[in-house]
Amino acid sequence: MEPTLQATGIAKYFGSIRALEHVDFEIYPGEVVAVLGDNGAGKSTFIKILSGVYHPDQGEIRLNGELVRLNSPMDARKKGIETVYQDLALAPQVDVTSNIFLGREMMRKGLLGKIGFLDRKAMRDQVKNMLGQLKASVKSVNQVVDELSGGQRQAVAIVRAVSWGTNLVIMDEPTAALGVEESAKTLELIKEVKSKGIPVIFITHTIPFAFDVADRIVVLRLGKSVVNLMTHDTHMDEVVQWITGSKSVENNY
Repeated sequence: MEPTLQATGIAKYFGSIRALEHVDFEIYPGEVVAVLGDNGAGKSTFIKILSGVYHPDQGEIRLNGELVRLNSPMDARKKGIETVYQDLALAPQVDVTSNIFLGREMMRKGLLGKIGFLDRKAMRDQVKNMLGQLKASVKSVNQVVDELSGGQRQAVAIVRAVSWGTNLVIMDEPTAALGVEESAKTLELIKEVKSKGIPVIFITHTIPFAFDVADRIVVLRLGKSVVNLMTHDTHMDEVVQWITGSKSVENNY
């Protein structure tokens, strides 16, 4: 099977600071890969490269086997790569449907569409359908986002990403600001996304969450990808050792 996305030899420098150096990564359809690492390991820089915020100084990215250059977040979105950042990037005073279709509104057919009338019913129906498919709990698609709980806002951001992220969804610390119950719901949403065949990159500091949802775990340390582990073949203590550097390629033999 061909990987959906493959990054090879990725490096990124900010002046004399080495943020990433020779990072290799791949993800397959319907796979969840957790990217773990301590603060400063390069996780944020790496996902910003995959989402078009930064361009790598070295290395290449292939999407479905095709060499791609992601010059901006819009480039990434056009290629079906969506990212859910920690701040969610939602418009708080706008309703659920409008947030999901923000910048991608559906127009009415015929003359009404040509003069700028939106097809609000079609958009609401599509959002209701997606919420149902992902088993996301939101009281009404007409609710203003500012009225939603943290977990519900996360659900809206994930539904938006899945609605447009046909190739890849990247989730950057999606449970960071959530309580136990809402974190559990978010993890279930990730499993639902996986069941649709969409690969998910899951950035987290919470190792048990990675073991709950991920098929594989990739550890970054000091800007390098140091290990690629099948979740069922490892354990939390080993992952911690790779993250902290007490276990490494150099001292593993």
